[in-house]
Amino acid sequence: MTMSNSTIWLIIIGLGIGTFVLRFSFLGLIGRKPMPEWVLRLLRYTPVAVIPGLMAPAVLLPNEGEALPDLPTLVAVLVTLAVGLWSKKAIWAMGAGAAALVAMVLITGH
Repeated sequence: MTMSNSTIWLIIIGLGIGTFVLRFSFLGLIGRKPMPEWVLRLLRYTPVAVIPGLMAPAVLLPNEGEALPDLPTLVAVLVTLAVGLWSKKAIWAMGAGAAALVAMVLITGH
């Protein structure tokens, strides 16, 4: 299916407006009002949900024709998980996982 340039730009602009409206509704309209404690408690779990969401496709959907992910990806996922459990900090876990992935790629040449 091919689309014209104007259709593609219309879709891009529509998605941009939709993203802005969704973010503004949360940040712009209620961002200055105090939020209930239960909302703040739930927002603290956002990083915990982001890390598995980023790691799951690499682990569950490896390269075509392979049953398991390659060694660098597997090591990076395990390092990310271990650092996340140990430090309880999403940024440290993602940084350690990225560093492990780069190191394993350099070591193995994949």
